[in-house]
Amino acid sequence: MKPALSVAAALLLSATIAAQSTIKPPKNRYKPEDDVKLGREAAAEVRKQYPVIENGQINDYLARLGRELVAQAPPELNRPEFEYSFTAVNLKDINAFALPGGPMFVNRGMVDAAATEGQVVGVMAHELAHVLLRHGTANATKAQNAQFGALAGAIAGAVIGGRVGTAVSQGSQFGLGTLLMRYSRDYEKQADLLGAQLMARAGYDPNDLAKMFETIESQSKGRGGPEWLSDHPNPGNRSQYIAAEARQLQVAPNAGNGRDFPAIKQAFAGQPAARSMGELAQRSGNGTTGGGDTTSTNGAMASTGTPGQPVPTPSTRTRTERGGSIFQVTVPDNWRTLSANSYIRYVPENAFGPMNGQNVLTHGVELGVARASSTDLVSATDTFVQGLMQGEQTVRRSGEARVVTLAGRRGLATALVNRSPLGGDERLAVYTVQLADGNLFYVLTVVPERDDVAYTATFESILRSIRLSDRRGS
Repeated sequence: MKPALSVAAALLLSATIAAQSTIKPPKNRYKPEDDVKLGREAAAEVRKQYPVIENGQINDYLARLGRELVAQAPPELNRPEFEYSFTAVNLKDINAFALPGGPMFVNRGMVDAAATEGQVVGVMAHELAHVLLRHGTANATKAQNAQFGALAGAIAGAVIGGRVGTAVSQGSQFGLGTLLMRYSRDYEKQADLLGAQLMARAGYDPNDLAKMFETIESQSKGRGGPEWLSDHPNPGNRSQYIAAEARQLQVAPNAGNGRDFPAIKQAFAGQPAARSMGELAQRSGNGTTGGGDTTSTNGAMASTGTPGQPVPTPSTRTRTERGGSIFQVTVPDNWRTLSANSYIRYVPENAFGPMNGQNVLTHGVELGVARASSTDLVSATDTFVQGLMQGEQTVRRSGEARVVTLAGRRGLATALVNRSPLGGDERLAVYTVQLADGNLFYVLTVVPERDDVAYTATFESILRSIRLSDRRGS
């Protein structure tokens, strides 16, 4: 039998519980079993594509930290269905992520950047909080409550990872990637606060979480946005409210706190040289339907080689791709697939990536969903095209829009001209049709003027192959 708490200890525990922030999970129409299924499928793909570290000392260490945190989870949030796992990957980006239902992946770069065990625990606690609060499927619930959000998520299919992934469960009713793993600032603050509470109960100072956030931001300065924070936006005043929460919490004793951390640092240092996510994107042959490479993005795509280098001729061999539950298309077999939240690009080698300080797309096709400004196709298309022209001031129209048939529906084709980053002009064409909810499905083709004739047949073949499946009659 456990000894009864002393009156003083009981009062202290009661005061601590009463003082900490109350965190209510957001609305969620999905069952915990849905989280588990999605997380299980996505984790299997991550393990295929990411350089998982097979080191017993490292994996036992992360598993121990993870178990300590899970043991402190509020019973009402710690679903018995969840399948927790804690896996190290040999990537140097400062990153970690947890999938719905429990699988968690920790980059070597996160551990290398941490000054203390508590900082690693802080990030793990934050990620575990997203799992416990079921933020991924809560995102999907919000998306399905807004038709455009649901369609945008469906376009990406089930894309995993934060940067490199592949389509899994493409027939599912919602996708991973930006839909399930890019969180709002409200969700971020919930995860910060619950993570701080889990840390304190496990015997770690919650202020280490704030220190790790500061480390992530400082180490990313001058090198673009930090990998982890691109999926976990800063709610603002992060250090201040974590510190305020920490003052309300009683940190439990933990005799082993930090004891094994130096040895784990050495174990990581003994691994083969870590790769970056960009290197992984270029070297990995990530299978999709038909075997093409897929890169998932949250606004920043990995390159497909080096723009300015020769671009291979489109292959006469093709493969069929699915854009979640929205479209099907056939593309050249030697083109790669780059997925974002509301569009997918199919791009040949050396046709997308950084050039002269900015990302450029020189050859290829983009299929996506755009919010319609009007129920009238002509008006909605005009607004969409105007938006493209405002975003790239050198783009200009090349003649009037013409009526076409796309996927069996009445559509519009708008020809544009732009300055090519390769020199001279490039030809763009925008094809639009309306989806079942009134929003626009669009296809954008781009090719330098000098290659226009060579790509005409390829683009026409792609356009003829498109099939839409948004529950609307043709």
